[in-house]
Amino acid sequence: MNEGALALLIHGGTDNWSPERWKSRFDEVCGDRRVVRLPDPALDPAEVHYAAVWKPAPGELAAFANLRVIFNLGAGVDALMADSSLPDVPLVRVAVGDLTGRMTEYVVLHALMHHRQELYLRASQRERRWQPKSQWPASAVTVGIMGLGTLGSDAADALRRVGFRVAGWSRSARRVEGVECFHGQAQLEPFLRRTDILVCLLPLTPETRQILNRDLFAQLNRDGPIGAPVLINAGRGGLQNEPDILACLDDGTLGAVSLDVFCNEPLPADSPFWVHPKVVLTPHNAADTDPDEISKYVAHQIERFEAGGELENVVDRKRGY
Repeated sequence: MNEGALALLIHGGTDNWSPERWKSRFDEVCGDRRVVRLPDPALDPAEVHYAAVWKPAPGELAAFANLRVIFNLGAGVDALMADSSLPDVPLVRVAVGDLTGRMTEYVVLHALMHHRQELYLRASQRERRWQPKSQWPASAVTVGIMGLGTLGSDAADALRRVGFRVAGWSRSARRVEGVECFHGQAQLEPFLRRTDILVCLLPLTPETRQILNRDLFAQLNRDGPIGAPVLINAGRGGLQNEPDILACLDDGTLGAVSLDVFCNEPLPADSPFWVHPKVVLTPHNAADTDPDEISKYVAHQIERFEAGGELENVVDRKRGY
């Protein structure tokens, strides 16, 4: 048997995060390695060398003295990084083509939806009103992407091929073919000034928390064909100041938003986001994590690591992503 068990600590609450579903996938791809779904009173914590986790409770991972690698099954690692007892071992984030493709689908879908006036057209349908407005080409609209990592770069390329003008902003300098790239605090304003549809795919760090606020929205382009700018946030809920978003929708600073993430999830039933006419809301499923692809990814990483190879996509704990 392979040395060292793989422990699964999964707290989800939705079908896609069923611990049983994930364990069956890991059992299939991990060969003779023991895969244990926690809690398991019969498990000796010293046996655990690897952990695959989603939203573990603070302190849960500290019990494993022989832990060698932690694999985070979703893209965001901010919750894990907030755990002061997190063992000092490599933390690997998910970066697979399946997840990247799904996020690009979401971004392109929602950019097109706002570009093609879908909120107005669906309201017209409900009211049986045949009053189309003039429609501008995609080339007249600039989509600005905050965050040019794997997800942002792929989405930028797809948006460019659809015909949008695409700009990107990141903390450090990046180059993406066909995309006007900006970086650092000094270049944030010129990036925002040309952006009609703002897409946020940033990681959540102390520097980015509530970066999506009134001051930032006020710098977006107001002279483009869509009029009031649009926000699409498929990053993390903590990136957005939600009272500012609602107030900016009501006073016209923002024309519409698509939000996949929220500060409190599941979104409370009494939240005004559910019923606001300028809000398109999705339940944090922009890029659902696929157990088949992710389990193969983790198993491959462990196999290569034990053969002396390097781990991929290791989180820089100082940067937080």
